[in-house]
Amino acid sequence: MRLKRLDGKSGCSVEVTLSVIGGVWKPVILFHLLPGKKRFMELTRLIPNATQRMLTLQLRELEADGVIVREVYPQVPPKVEYALTPVGESLAPVLISLREWGESYRALGTGQEQEQGRKQPAVACV
Repeated sequence: MRLKRLDGKSGCSVEVTLSVIGGVWKPVILFHLLPGKKRFMELTRLIPNATQRMLTLQLRELEADGVIVREVYPQVPPKVEYALTPVGESLAPVLISLREWGESYRALGTGQEQEQGRKQPAVACV
């Protein structure tokens, strides 16, 4: 765990939480790891808009913070799997709540968009 994460400027626990799981890709990565282990290329397919470099950086930060674990298998070609730690698994209710809130918010936006005659792109988190 990186200690600088615990030194929030405001002293607020929400700030600490967001410093660990905040950003565009970290919550999405964590959400996709909820069902179980994933290999790097599985994650890149699940999150096509994230570059491989960005995905790698985000995975390293999550690993350094103790939220995920990276398991390397000694074989050729190399096999690496990512999984949630117990700390990461404790985020499940938060991530599910974020998904539900996003679905509700999207529905509000979709209703407004349909009134104005525009279409919302269909993207799903299962």
